[in-house]
Amino acid sequence: MSSIDKIWYTRCPVPTASGLAHRQGWLAEEFRVAGLDVGILQDVGPELAEHHFDHRLLGLFREGGNVPALAARSAGAPTRLIGLTWIEEWQSILVRAGSGISGAADLAGARVALPAWAETRATSFPRAMALHGIKGALSQGGLTLDDVTFVEVTAQFSPSVGRDAAARTFSWPGIAELARGEVDAVYAKGARAAEQAKEIGAVVAVDLDAYPDRRTRVNNGTPRPITVHERLLDEHPDLVIGFLTQTLRAADWARDNLDRVREILAGETRSGADAVATAYRGDFHHSLHPDLSPERLDLLRIQKDFLLVHGFLDADVDLGAWVAPGPLASARERLDASAAQSGQRGLGQSDSSAAAPVRTAGAVA
Repeated sequence: MSSIDKIWYTRCPVPTASGLAHRQGWLAEEFRVAGLDVGILQDVGPELAEHHFDHRLLGLFREGGNVPALAARSAGAPTRLIGLTWIEEWQSILVRAGSGISGAADLAGARVALPAWAETRATSFPRAMALHGIKGALSQGGLTLDDVTFVEVTAQFSPSVGRDAAARTFSWPGIAELARGEVDAVYAKGARAAEQAKEIGAVVAVDLDAYPDRRTRVNNGTPRPITVHERLLDEHPDLVIGFLTQTLRAADWARDNLDRVREILAGETRSGADAVATAYRGDFHHSLHPDLSPERLDLLRIQKDFLLVHGFLDADVDLGAWVAPGPLASARERLDASAAQSGQRGLGQSDSSAAAPVRTAGAVA
């Protein structure tokens, strides 16, 4: 296939600027100018939804967890990394009230929930998340993975993908076992997990987000990659730049629209307002912008090395060869130029009117 007849987009149920751009209609607006419709993998059947994990779909943009993205790349998926985000999202170690576990050092000897392996490495992300989350918590108490006993639990592996996702009842892996007393501690993150923790009366023993060293909370969503099929980038770079421009535009918009951002997140995470406020705290809406800074790439390298050591990757991933920094730089330039032009037309023009879609002749072969 040498032409693109449709753009596809997929994301995880978390705060993302690209998700905001989609919900605002800006992605559809951007690609409509090029004569392209936008399909959402969350709205389709399993035959296409699986590409959320393997990324073997021409025209696909993905902003989601790094475990599937790295696993797909290590298995030979033709993708390029065009952005990284870092959003604190209530990474916690949960225990039962009255357990006597009130800090990282108290986890010594604890029974810890570990989700079972799935059919593929990419869909085994709940296991990878729990393992790295527990490792980060233990390190705060001077402990290692050898200082706890892992108890394998069942996991639902793709709760956010496909047209039936919204109807599914998602239970965070290990929550039920914690409530029944079969495990002593569970790694959890995000709004839905916060909601379920409250439902069973669990308490936070270790708040990973509160620790100053970011390396202790490197995980599936920290940092979170934006990836694109490499043929789309090679053959239609303007489309990639357009996607990133609208993503940056949405990140700018989010800074002044916290209430609306939280409303959107409640729908994305299928959680209540209180859980969203618990999981996404402080000024998280000020830092939705993707970048490819050396710091974020170093944090991704920590995650990549961890996944390789623990069997979640087929082979090592050359991050230098994976990264494509040009489109993000061009998108920033386009957004800045649009803002400057708006300023020249007069003060008082809304920021949301910036970065109108570029009508580029020949953008689609």
